[in-house]
Amino acid sequence: MSFVSLLRHTLRLEGKHIARHFIQQRALSGADAINALRPFYFAVHPDFFGQYPREREVNENSLKRLNGYLENLQKPGAQSVQPTKLTFYVRETKESSDMQQDLLPSGFRSVSFTLHTKDVLSTVMDVLKSCSLPVEHMKGLKASTKTAKTSPGAGMPFYRPIKWDKTYYSFTGFRDPEQEIQQAKRVEPTLSLWLRNNEPEATKKHSISLPRRDELKRLKKELCQKFDLADIRWQRSWGVTHRCCQLQSLSRLSQQNPEALINLQGHTIVFTDQSGMNASGHVMLGTMDVHHQWTKLFERLPSYRSLQQQTEWLKERISLLLGGAQVIHVERLGPVQPIAEHYSTLNTFHKTLMPRCLRLHPRSLQGLTITLDNNRYTPSLHEMGHFIIPTRCDPPKLQAFLQSHAHEARQRMHRTNQLQAEEEAAVKACLQSLSLRSLSKEPSVTSSQMILCCKRLLEQRSPLMQGLHICISHFYSVMQDGDLCIPWDWKS
Repeated sequence: MSFVSLLRHTLRLEGKHIARHFIQQRALSGADAINALRPFYFAVHPDFFGQYPREREVNENSLKRLNGYLENLQKPGAQSVQPTKLTFYVRETKESSDMQQDLLPSGFRSVSFTLHTKDVLSTVMDVLKSCSLPVEHMKGLKASTKTAKTSPGAGMPFYRPIKWDKTYYSFTGFRDPEQEIQQAKRVEPTLSLWLRNNEPEATKKHSISLPRRDELKRLKKELCQKFDLADIRWQRSWGVTHRCCQLQSLSRLSQQNPEALINLQGHTIVFTDQSGMNASGHVMLGTMDVHHQWTKLFERLPSYRSLQQQTEWLKERISLLLGGAQVIHVERLGPVQPIAEHYSTLNTFHKTLMPRCLRLHPRSLQGLTITLDNNRYTPSLHEMGHFIIPTRCDPPKLQAFLQSHAHEARQRMHRTNQLQAEEEAAVKACLQSLSLRSLSKEPSVTSSQMILCCKRLLEQRSPLMQGLHICISHFYSVMQDGDLCIPWDWKS
């Protein structure tokens, strides 16, 4: 029997065995779900969107929310999961080659859907169908999950796609994502060569964008002054044209119905995917929502402020119970969290602590910070120095963990503050020495990486960078407004 025939026979037998196993277990484990979602991961994997930072960021955040949703479904005793709205940019793959009618100019399809499913199997099916991806490999798996039991792999977290053996890609004809990424890195040009080839295009796009940039500054200043706004921000790296359209829409609403925006006084506005108020107390305006929906949000702001005050009260009570440690929410480290969800998380954590008060000195953890995670079972210490605590935890174990790691947490926080100060100094030096218009970085670039990159840019001192907007990323890219993205570890 030839190797190919043997491989086919093995895969066929293995497929039958897996199907029987699924039906007997009547539920999908974490590993099984990852396998079943392989076509989906291959179509939305952020690593394939290197030249499209906005689409890559959308997919990255949506994958985090999907992973959290799937993990919540697998928690022991899980009964209900909050509906989750997701948006993905789906690239054309061998599995989706027939779906071309909704392609955007960039070559991707934009897909939005809301998950209401109550089990992993239904969720997997819903995701695949919503993205118009094949579900033939799911035949025989549609067993009822009402009486599902936790299978051995049910507790494992959902990460990015598993690494398949190289023979799999040879046999199926699918592209190996790891190999494609490695090839892209091998042919990656030096910074000087890439700048010579792309600086003219960036300069031309920047010149064209200047009127829109001026309009953006004018609109932002006008709206902030008119309604006494603290600031106007954007969750994503939208282009200047996109941001102008959003501010123009808000400006038209202010002219048509000025009294509707009175409640915005003192607030920070953030244009994002959904309307509401986030955990930081900022007013979120969904970019896909219409004026009527924005107006209804503004009318509800007093009740949101009341909820925010209750949230601050809960944080104070929790801080008293935790020796002075403060609960924080770091927006850049995860998806946007609505204020109602944040309050619910704080309330659950507070009720967990109350019955068994911790024996901590009132100021023993002063200056330390914690974040709460609904999807975690054990506490941990983030590299930046804040504690990551499960919402439902065992108070005695939590106390022991906080006390034993308090010194290390202070050291990491001190190191983080040092790196941030060093990063700010390095960015300032680059702006002045290289005559840049702006220098920023993507959230996924660490302070250490940014510092190293800036030092190397100062050593190279390329005259081609003068007057440009530079964003430090993981890939080379010329943005639509003339901004240049360069990898932090660029080749010299």
